[in-house]
Amino acid sequence: MEINVFKLCSGLKFLGYLMILLVAAIIAVSYDAIVIVTCGPQLLRGGAHSVLAFAIIMIFHLLLIMLLWSYYRVVFKDPGSVPENWRAVLPEEALEAGSSLNDRPDCVVDTVGLDRRAFCNYCQNGKPPRCHHCSAKDVFSRWITIVSGWSIVSEHLYTFMVTTMDTLVLLPAFINFFGEAKDHSSSPSDLAVIFLAFAGHSHCSPYVSQIVYLDAVLNLAFALSLLCFLVMHASLLSSNTTSIEVYEKRGAARWKYDLGRKKNFEQVFGTKKALWFFPLFSKEDVDNIPALHGLDFPIRADPES
Repeated sequence: MEINVFKLCSGLKFLGYLMILLVAAIIAVSYDAIVIVTCGPQLLRGGAHSVLAFAIIMIFHLLLIMLLWSYYRVVFKDPGSVPENWRAVLPEEALEAGSSLNDRPDCVVDTVGLDRRAFCNYCQNGKPPRCHHCSAKDVFSRWITIVSGWSIVSEHLYTFMVTTMDTLVLLPAFINFFGEAKDHSSSPSDLAVIFLAFAGHSHCSPYVSQIVYLDAVLNLAFALSLLCFLVMHASLLSSNTTSIEVYEKRGAARWKYDLGRKKNFEQVFGTKKALWFFPLFSKEDVDNIPALHGLDFPIRADPES
């Protein structure tokens, strides 16, 4: 009897939604600490401090909107799937139809290994290059509880990047906390006690101090963990590699999908510079960049050079 591991583990998917609740809780605490507790009173007080508070609130809201936009697009956007009865179009078939899958002279269509893995027995459908499990997915992400395909790689990177930037807004409060904590005790074991009792030594109210410092600690820990993913995915992006393909490309003189950093970047973020800062693609890019659909990927004409 064949055991379907994916079906057995599908019942555990609800545990992944706890991560979404954790992210929502951190965002709520951050908003309370920055807007309501810290900058709100400064804004109402007037004077020079109100100008700085207004600037911080505006920057924070901009980053917050970008974070929510990117994160929840990743969570709720359909990662894409292979059309029913799909199969790869070979170069000779494209020439017979009077078209080409790739207009670049230094790239060719990826047909290497099509005979070996052109069909997925699990979903009974054609299997495009660079696809894993049911021919539709690249890698499972516990941060978003879904399997991410090529079509949401940019949103994935936006989420990591904006979360890191968001934490920079809280960095001064975090530095201040540990600076004053060092004056009270040099023992790391006393840090938790200092964290709870620090409000009594602060010029702010106990609620304000504890919320701000709690938020700074949570955000820094969260951002540091995501920063590792950001660096890793940026490195993969520069070489046009998915996380699973890291093992497949070992021993290759030059990765066949590596078209150069500029072309690799455009395959994920598009060619319109004005849209690079947003999780959006122009209609022109959607029509002209096959990789955005996750079915056809151009490769180097000289992958072994």
